[in-house]
Amino acid sequence: MATKIRLQRHGRKGYAYYPIVIADSRAPRDGRFIERIGSYNPNTNPATISLDFDRALYWVEVGAQPTDTVRSILSKEGVMLMKHLRGGVKKGAFSEEEAQRRFDAWKASKEKSVNAFKAANEAKAAEAAKQRFDAEAERNRQKAEEVAKKKAEKLAAEAAAKAEAEAANAEETAAPAEAE
Repeated sequence: MATKIRLQRHGRKGYAYYPIVIADSRAPRDGRFIERIGSYNPNTNPATISLDFDRALYWVEVGAQPTDTVRSILSKEGVMLMKHLRGGVKKGAFSEEEAQRRFDAWKASKEKSVNAFKAANEAKAAEAAKQRFDAEAERNRQKAEEVAKKKAEKLAAEAAAKAEAEAANAEETAAPAEAE
């Protein structure tokens, strides 16, 4: 039986997530599988991958063939590197401790780069939010100036109208007084 490590498609249209499964190569894509070893969600930034490392390593070592996408995922998670290092141990090129030390060093550098990427994304988001806030504050200030200007014009017009009315009243009261 030829086994494959592949993705099954789940989720709704335009928003898929993928369980990573071990399946017979003749089984349908979303059909029967032997074991589920993880999941891949490309909808997050960066994409979320959860993987049972030991089971994935076991299946790769016993000959299960990953698809191209799954091979990329396994490489990013370090499964393919560990398989390579274990091959070196079996050949006697270096010891198990040396292999583990190399893998841990690789994992630390990988985590550092992922954390730097996340920090950069958070900084971009914070900067964008600050720019949106500043732009909104500027729009609010301009609108407040416009409203204050309109109120001042309205008060000036009302004061002028009141002054005209008082002047007209003064003339009317002054004209009958002159006639007498």
